[in-house]
Amino acid sequence: MTCRGIRGAITVDANTEDGILAATTDLLRAIMAKNAIVESDIVSIFFSVTPDLNATFPAKAARQLNLVHTPMICFHEMDVPHGLRRCIRILMHINSDQPITGIHHVYLKEAASLRPDIRPS
Repeated sequence: MTCRGIRGAITVDANTEDGILAATTDLLRAIMAKNAIVESDIVSIFFSVTPDLNATFPAKAARQLNLVHTPMICFHEMDVPHGLRRCIRILMHINSDQPITGIHHVYLKEAASLRPDIRPS
């Protein structure tokens, strides 16, 4: 098996705990479904949020999905002028036999603009 990275991002309507948790849950579910991931495949998850999101930790959503053995960390993205706002990004490391071309990255809502080369399905 090889360690692979999966990227994903989603935007949040407002800086609220419910909004952050709902968006993170949607993104995690989409990444895991699209890549047929179970918790034992996951090496670690990095969550980053834009500086305008601070109502809760996005990793809390993963814990609520019962990802209790997965190492996680949350941090802020750089505050780049004219960058996408209210955005949660994920970098999930997994153990997989998939070739790199078999990994499916997921960008939802306005975050789809970050990777226009990846079409949502």
